[in-house]
Amino acid sequence: MSPARARANPSKLALPAASPETVGLCPQRTQRLMDVLQTEVERQRLPGAVALIARHGKLALFECLGALDPALGTPMTRDAIFRIYSMTKPIVSVAAMMLMEQGRLLLSDPVAKYLPEYAAQNVAGVADGSVQLRAVQQQATIQDLLRHTAGFTYEFMGSSVVQRQYAQSRIGTRSRSNAEFSHVLAGLPLMFEPGSVWEYGRATDVLGRVIEVASGQTLGAYLQTQICQPLGMIDTGFSVPAREHGRIAEPFTRDPEGGLQMRMIDVREAPVMESGGGGLASTANDYARFLQFMLNRGELDGVRLLGPRTVDFMTADHLGEIPVNGGASRALLPLGHGFGLGFAVRKQLGVAPVPGSVGTYFWGGMAGTTFFVDPAQDLFACLMLQAPNQREYYRMLFRDLVYATLMD
Repeated sequence: MSPARARANPSKLALPAASPETVGLCPQRTQRLMDVLQTEVERQRLPGAVALIARHGKLALFECLGALDPALGTPMTRDAIFRIYSMTKPIVSVAAMMLMEQGRLLLSDPVAKYLPEYAAQNVAGVADGSVQLRAVQQQATIQDLLRHTAGFTYEFMGSSVVQRQYAQSRIGTRSRSNAEFSHVLAGLPLMFEPGSVWEYGRATDVLGRVIEVASGQTLGAYLQTQICQPLGMIDTGFSVPAREHGRIAEPFTRDPEGGLQMRMIDVREAPVMESGGGGLASTANDYARFLQFMLNRGELDGVRLLGPRTVDFMTADHLGEIPVNGGASRALLPLGHGFGLGFAVRKQLGVAPVPGSVGTYFWGGMAGTTFFVDPAQDLFACLMLQAPNQREYYRMLFRDLVYATLMD
């Protein structure tokens, strides 16, 4: 968010409200959703949350509960600012697709066309107990970055040779510029041959740097001028201005279940690296505007940023027969799902352990935020919270409770 820009009136930017029954939701079941979350707060497993459901372009639920900062006992507010981590990825993916629509990049372009440091990448393998490097057979493309098939990984998702090298290089530090990050990452081996395996990783951080080169702006400036300001996302940015620090939601200081509590990024100070994969802070209302824009297939309040067919293209499966790596990546992409350009996409009505229509797309953030969009039901829902160790539970619980409200 831009410290120099006066904050607009958020009430003027909220989607129109409607009672649940007028958009096909059961009022009692909608209330039950909030009651279940309230029980979690009372059990002291959940510090606080903002829950939002929209259908047919109207907010049927937009409520908060629990604490904004459990250490201080500050009540949660609907305009609370959350670290959204990987919910940054869909926004950055839209930014890349806008550049594609403008003819400034092709999805088939090699990443090295924009970032020459990736022109001679190697893939790491282990043979006879030693690490061996071989040159890639084909270079990663912009499409590979968008769909996480570029061969990158995350250092915290395992202990392979490549992941250990990521950790040793401190690849996750926010003290390098996007350009410096890109050069460090390019000097490390890939975990997989580009185009061969879906492995969740730092591809969208690289995409952020591609956007900088293709647009001539920093990633933060591009997102502000081309997406956040046009869509009225007034509280979304890589840092939070000092005047808004009192609105930042915080987790418990200790994991309520006894685990090691994740250290959260500090959004009170502007980072050197503007992480396209996980650096943004935002509010439920801002993200609702983004999701309504997506559900409207590229338009909101008369502002069109993408063509309808481009949104359809983004939210289709782009993996086909490309396999999903096991372990942490497999856990993120349930059976019956594929991955589009920035979103997981449901391919089958059954198989997965959560409900949802075919064509539903979704993602979440490491601190606990989550969303899904169901075009078949003209529906989206978003849950904002900061409970990193409980995130998987609340994502599935929220999805179950939202679909239970649908009555038509």
